[in-house]
Parts: sequence; C-alpha cells; structure tokens
Amino acid sequence: MERTPRLNFVHTELLEVLPTTAQVAAGSGLVLVVDDEEQNRSLLRDPLEARGYEVVEAENGLVALHLIAGRPPDVILLDVMMPHMDGFEVCRTLKNDPKTAHIPILMVTALSDRKERLMGIGAGANDFLNKPVDFQDVILRVANARHTKGLFDQLQEEQKRSDRLLLNILPEPVAARMKNGEVTIVERFAEVTVMFADLVGFTTLAAHIGCETMVYFLNEIFSRFDALADKHGLEKIKTIGDAYMVVAGIPLPRPDHARAVANLALDLREDLAKFNSQYETSMHLRIGIHTGPVIAGVIGRRKFAYDVWGDTVNVASRLESLGEPGEIQVSESIYDRLHSQFRFDGKHELQIKGRDEVIAWWLRGPA
Repeated sequence: MERTPRLNFVHTELLEVLPTTAQVAAGSGLVLVVDDEEQNRSLLRDPLEARGYEVVEAENGLVALHLIAGRPPDVILLDVMMPHMDGFEVCRTLKNDPKTAHIPILMVTALSDRKERLMGIGAGANDFLNKPVDFQDVILRVANARHTKGLFDQLQEEQKRSDRLLLNILPEPVAARMKNGEVTIVERFAEVTVMFADLVGFTTLAAHIGCETMVYFLNEIFSRFDALADKHGLEKIKTIGDAYMVVAGIPLPRPDHARAVANLALDLREDLAKFNSQYETSMHLRIGIHTGPVIAGVIGRRKFAYDVWGDTVNVASRLESLGEPGEIQVSESIYDRLHSQFRFDGKHELQIKGRDEVIAWWLRGPA
C-alpha cells in the first residue's frame, strides 16, 4: 500500500521538471511498455510521453509480440513477472528472431537475485530497471537504448547503401561471394551469349549539342537499356563510350541465353526508335551477337569490375563493328539455335582477323 503513493510522488516531481513534448525534437522514438498491471504501465507511460516519446502498451507477452510484428518499437520496457508468458520467454522469442533481435529490451523487475539477473542476460536483455522504478533512471536508460538503436539503424542503412553500390558494379551472386571473403573470383562458362550494341550517330549528335544535354541523352538511353536488360534477366557488363555490352548465361547459367539476348536486341532497337521520336533525334543501333565459351571474373583492388574475356567476346564485337546501322548481325551459332523461333535472312560471310571466314545472318524478328 505504501508503494503506489511513493511512485506517484516521484512521478509528479519528475513531470514538473521534464520538458513538454513540444520542446523535444520530433521523432524521439516508439516505446512499448509491457506489463500486466495497468497502473504500472501508466506510471511508465506518462513521463515518457512528456519527454516526447510515442508509447504503446501491452498487457501481456502475446499482445506484445503481436504489436511488435505490426510495428517494431525502438525500445521495449518488459515486465518480468507476467502470467501465461513471462518476460524471459518474451525476450528469448524476440532475440531469436533476426527481424526483432536488434530491438533494445529493458527488463523491469523486482527481482534482485543474481540468478534472476543472469536469466535475463541469458534471454538477451539489454538492461534492467528495478522496481520500484526511479523515473529519472527510466528516462536516462530509455534515451541511451534509443540512441544505441539509432546508431544500429544508421549502420544498417549504410550497409544497405554499400550493398546497393556493390550491386551497381557486380552481379548479385558475385557480390555475395566477395562479401563472404573471396578474393579471386574467376569462372569458365562453356556457353553464353554476348551482345554489343553501338549508338550510330551519337558522336555526330554530340558535336551539335551541349555537354549537359549529351550526358543526359546518353544516361537516358542507357538507363532505358538497363531496365530492358533487367526485364529479360540479363547481365549488363559495361558501357564503352556510346556502346553497350550484355551477356546472358553468367554468372548463373541459363539454357535460353541466345533467345533472351535476341529478344533484348529487338527491344533495344524498338526503344531507341521511341527515343528518336520523343527527342527528335536520328540515331540507330548497330548490334552484334555471338554464342560460345567465355571466362568471367572480377578485376581490380580498389575499383572492382566484373568482365568477360575470350574469342566469343571478340567475335561479338566484330559482328557489331562490321554490321549496318539499324541492323542486328548474328553469328551462325545464333542462327543454328534460333532459326525456328526467329526470322533471319541475308546469309553472308565476314572476314575477321585471326579467324577463318565467319558465317553471319541478319536477325529480322520473331518467327
């Protein structure tokens, strides 16, 4: 009977010196108070709200877990002695779940026995508050826990930003291997399809427009190409000036690599026609495609690049450079795989340095 008046006295005294919510910066954090006694919850809630925190309450562990699943709090004040599901069990449940393990849990307990404290630490508790509570202690410990949670959130955001930057440079499976500590990443692929696409007319256009417009156009075109490559599940390797290089079948092999690249090539040509209409330009794509083995890997120590090498790459590049503006020139290896699915014509021979004559075809469209 003496406990409640003493708590109310400390509570009132503290409210007189705490700043109002308006004096506290917005977004101080969400605190979940878990206790089976309403009076205890209110005694914790009022000074926290006066300090600028948003407070939600749960009368037992099951309700707390439901609230946390819907909206994870920044800090949890968790009573130990509760019916059905005590604070230790709630704490263990939260700490065993990767989605909630990082949330600071302050266990509110009247237990002072060392064994009980060790049980709380074993369950994953971050801190303890003794009953009867000292409200200044509550405010300071919650603020410290909220600050720690904020630092963790910042670290997570930086990690996500770092991962996004890495994925802009490397394919996801390769990036994952590098994050796991692999230093040398190189693989041989028995059969992939390589495509080079060159913007014919861009150099002439660039000589007549400002540098900002030139970069804007190039970025707009290649961004649209990137979206189409993603749509077809293909890996853009790099841009080389105003040329664009894509490979299908790496870093994960796929049986339809030739068909996927052929579809992409037709989409790129169509998309550039739309760009020309939109911006009143007159550029064309000259595209070369070839299938064969390659070696792929990561080079660089400070600036990483995922690249591919081999005769297949060289042939695809030459098919592009020896092609015609607006046309898609493919090797016979592409024709052999796709002649039943696409229309080809104009069989011809090409002289490529260092090789015998190469048989080539013009890809016209779907069959």
